[in-house]
Parts: sequence; C-alpha cells; structure tokens
Amino acid sequence: MSESDNGEGRHLDYKSLRKVTGTSADFPSLAQDCVCFANAAGGRILVGIEDDGSPPDASQRIDPALPDRLQKRIGELTVNVRVLTEVARHANGGEYVVLTVLRAGGVASTSDGRFFVRIGDTCRPVVGDEVVRLLDERPTEPWETLATLDVPRAQADPTVLARLVAGLRASDRVKSSVKEKSDDELLAHYTLVRAGRLTNLGVLLVGTSADRARLGTAPVVQAIKYDERGAKVAKYVWDDHTRSPIELVDAIWQEIADFREAYELPVGMFRATIPAFDEAVIRELLVNALVHRPYTQRGDIFLNLHPDRLEVANPGRLPLGVTPRNVLHASRRRNDGLARVFHDLGLMEREGSGFDLMYELLLASGRAVPTVTEGVDSVHVTVPRRVMQPGVIRLLADADQRHQLTQRERITLALLAQTEGLTAPDLVERLALDDARALRGWIARLCDLGLVAQSGRTKGTRYHVPPELLRSVGLDHATTLARVQPHRLRALVLEDLERFPDSGRGDIHRRIGKEIHEKALSRALEELVVGGQVLAEGERRWRRYRLAAPTAKGHEPS
Repeated sequence: MSESDNGEGRHLDYKSLRKVTGTSADFPSLAQDCVCFANAAGGRILVGIEDDGSPPDASQRIDPALPDRLQKRIGELTVNVRVLTEVARHANGGEYVVLTVLRAGGVASTSDGRFFVRIGDTCRPVVGDEVVRLLDERPTEPWETLATLDVPRAQADPTVLARLVAGLRASDRVKSSVKEKSDDELLAHYTLVRAGRLTNLGVLLVGTSADRARLGTAPVVQAIKYDERGAKVAKYVWDDHTRSPIELVDAIWQEIADFREAYELPVGMFRATIPAFDEAVIRELLVNALVHRPYTQRGDIFLNLHPDRLEVANPGRLPLGVTPRNVLHASRRRNDGLARVFHDLGLMEREGSGFDLMYELLLASGRAVPTVTEGVDSVHVTVPRRVMQPGVIRLLADADQRHQLTQRERITLALLAQTEGLTAPDLVERLALDDARALRGWIARLCDLGLVAQSGRTKGTRYHVPPELLRSVGLDHATTLARVQPHRLRALVLEDLERFPDSGRGDIHRRIGKEIHEKALSRALEELVVGGQVLAEGERRWRRYRLAAPTAKGHEPS
C-alpha cells in the first residue's frame, strides 16, 4: 500500500479480509462495490485493509487461491464487470489483495439486474428513471470515439490542427513521451482520429466549420444582456461553427465587454480595483458548459447577463449522482476525451476542482458563492456580479500572507466572515459536507491559528471570525435581524409570545422578521422549550407555543 492510499474516495475502497473468507464472507456486497466502480471511472478495492484504512496485521497472509476465487465469484455475480487481482505486501510485512476494477465499456450490473454507481466515497443504487439516464450516459461506445461522419483525416482544418498540436506540445501538463509523437500519433493518442477518419471529437476540435455543423450537436452559444427592468438590451451569438469549443472560450471572453468592467472600492485606507467578473471564474463557467454538456443532445448554451449576476444555462441535466447540493465535491466526467484535451491544454482544473476554485475566488472577492439549479432538461449556474463585503478581500489577503491558507481554509474563512458566524450544522450544509466529522479538515487549523473562534458544544457549536479581526478590516457592521445573536433571538421570541400566546412557528417568524433563518428560529424555540420558559403543544404544523409563566419576560438579556 502506497503512502497516497490514505483514505477511501472516488477511486479507492477498503474491505476487511473477513468479507471474503470464512462464514462471514459476503461476495454479493463486494460484487455491488465492483459494479459501482465499473459504472463510474474504475478504481481499486484493497481487500485486507480495514475500513478505517489501518494497516493489516504484520502476520496477515493471503491464501494463494483467494485472488482467483475473487475473480471467479465477481464474474459470476456481475455483468459487464472486469477485474484484475494481485497480492500486495504492506510496509509492515502484512499481505492484502489489490482488486482493480476497470471502467465498464457500457453499463455494468449485478447478475440479478441491479445497478449501482460510485459517487465520492459512497456506493449508491440506481433505480427508476435513473436507470434510463445511466444507460444514456454510458453507451457501449462513447459518442466521442465514433466516426459517424466518415471525415478523412486529411480533411481536418490545418490552421486549427496546427494550433492544437502546438498548444499540447507547449503544455507542462503533457508528458515528454507524448510531445515527441508525430502529429498523426498525437491525434490518435487523444482519440481525434480512428482508422484514418476523424472521430466525432476530432471533428469537434479540428474539423472544418462545415463538418462541425454536420455533427448537429456542436455547441451554439447565445449571450443576452438585460437591464434593471429585465428588458433585453444586447445579444451576442456564436452559431456559425467556425470555432472549436477550445476557441470559443477565448472568443466569448474577448467579445463581451461587460466581463472586463471593474469597480473601484474602498479596502481599508486604500481603494482597490475589483473586476466585475473574475476572468478565472468566467473561463471555468464556460469550460464547464462546453466540456460537461451531453453531446448526444441538441440545445444552445445561454449566458444571461443581468446587472447583478450572470446565469449560465446549459442543455441536459447534471451527470447521474451529481446534484446541486453535492456539486462542490462530487465529480463525474461526461466527455472523457474532451475533458482530457482541455485539461492538458491548461484550460480547466483537475477533475472535481472547478467549483472549488469558483467558491474560493467568489468568496475571496467579497461575493456570494455560485448557485446551481437543475431544471427538467437543463442546468443553471449563477454567479453574483456585485461585491457585497469588500472587507473580506483584505481579511483573506492578510490571513493568507501570514499563514499560507489552503483553498478549503480560504473558502471557510471567507464564508464565516461574510455571514458573521455559523453553527456547525449550518456550516456543514453551506460546504455541502456529509457530516460534522468532515468539517475538521476545513476548520481545525483556522481555529488553531486564531482566525476562527468557536463557542458551544456538539450540534450547538458556533464558529465565527473574532470581532477584533472583523473590526480591523471594516466588517463590524451594525447588527440586523438576519445576524441577531442567539440570546437576542430568544428574547424576541419571549416578547412575541407574551403578546401573542398560542402561536405557531410561522406566525412567530412573520412577526419577528422573515430575514431570520428558519433553522435559527427553530433552535431558539427548542432551547426555550427545553429550558422550561416556553410550553409547546401539538406536532409539526399544528404545534403551538406559549409562555410557561407570566414572568418569563426578562429571563433573557435584551
């Protein structure tokens, strides 16, 4: 086991040796995990390593017959799953089995007809309509590698081809052995050519505009600018297929002047020029739209430019298993070949880190995080234009200069500075984490460095940026109902219930202020009930609250 194998993830899983030996052997469960990896991007299962990743016992030895038995049983219990097995030795001398699951050419399933897919470090079942989506997303042969138009290699656009080849050879992400290949070998290496014919991916990237138009699903982009009243004031269209997806990114950035506008804002004693849109964010949005769209489906990409935001609408839904809630962490490639070319050219971040980058850049510039919504047949990503908290820029710059923060720490610190504090459950929700245990890697060092303070325990733990740091960068704004402290919120509730006894939560919320987060109000009510200051009757929507005694007013500090 290598040093890099330090935790389960998208490509790695651990299984105790007990799962495949003795009376407790559970081969069907192992088969499900293999189906999960096969329907994702492949991976490895280390059999003989406990779930927590602890090393095997130094005396652990693998039965020589076990690898063959594993391969046979998995073949019997799955369909379209290929595995390789080998015995490996840990540094302490203990043995374990490395089960390598190859990515399925089509769709993999268990022998009894069930489907599973690996999302992050979780194996989840695919049921109902999702099965149809899985079949559509995992054809036997990917759209990119087909040569449906029968376009000869010689018909590639020589100018576009020369630029692509030059870009790949100049990239520090491409191995020297790949750069040494001839032009034709390079095209074959990136699956742009197959048996002397341009593949669909080849037509898309180096074909002529006429051949690209024949594909039927080559991207068309429309950018529409709206004024404060929602009326259209300008429109840009890229629909002539003269540019490949690689060239579209530069063209769109250069032709829309709004992307290069800037604000001048006070930051401490100085004034700073803040771009209306960060170039890296815009390029990442465009790359995401071009690389991750389904090329088996028609539909234009829309850039809806409003005075306060940019919305990018892409045809097709999110890849199976990726949701608006987990998009910060989950990652599934839809077009492997296209993503590989974009990555090697330096046009996109490594897999799964694009949204991390956007979160970091937007929060560090005093803006809100991107929002993702999924329609019936489209995905919408919205990023804000206006800077809401310019002091965050200075706070992040000072903290980063002194402590060299990681990307996760920058995101967390900026989020807490903008919200002036969050409870542990709220922070877990904002960061789209699975549970509070995963929060430690995001918050622990910030607390150790004194950049974040905490109060309370367990679910009541609240994290916030110390007041002296907020004051130093001008973030000590007047308190509003949206940022009201817990003790003040409880006082508001007690005052409201004295005037309006036997009220429901919705009525209390309406009277004391809708800007207060619903969860914060629910916690305040629960704390008052547990503390005996408020009585509650009924369940759920019929639950009513009243003061436990007439003297309850004043029990909380104002």
